Amino acid sequence: MRSHEPAVHEQGVTEGSFSRLLYRYFFFEWLFRDVNRGTLLERASAMRFNREMGRYLPVYLRRWIFIIASSCCAGALAEKAPLLNFAAAGFYFVGCCAVANALLIFRLWLGLKFE
Repeated sequence: MRSHEPAVHEQGVTEGSFSRLLYRYFFFEWLFRDVNRGTLLERASAMRFNREMGRYLPVYLRRWIFIIASSCCAGALAEKAPLLNFAAAGFYFVGCCAVANALLIFRLWLGLKFE
């Protein structure tokens, strides 16, 4: 059976640790437990745990709002330079994806807070 933990080398550096850290910095589902598994008591416990962990969602929302603002600014700057229209479109595309993620996080936060 394969372990989900990364391999540790002689220097003590874990394999894939930066990518895992970057993933956890922007995405939050690793914080929550599955409420559809287990007995009724385990599901209720998972839901309480998820409500407690919902307090970290505004932190993730702030990170995505920063991405929205910076990608829109970078797109506006790229529009002003000649021959960088495709780069501006790329920045705006990243901003649109970040808006979708920010709205998702906001909706989840509201659902956990007021449910």
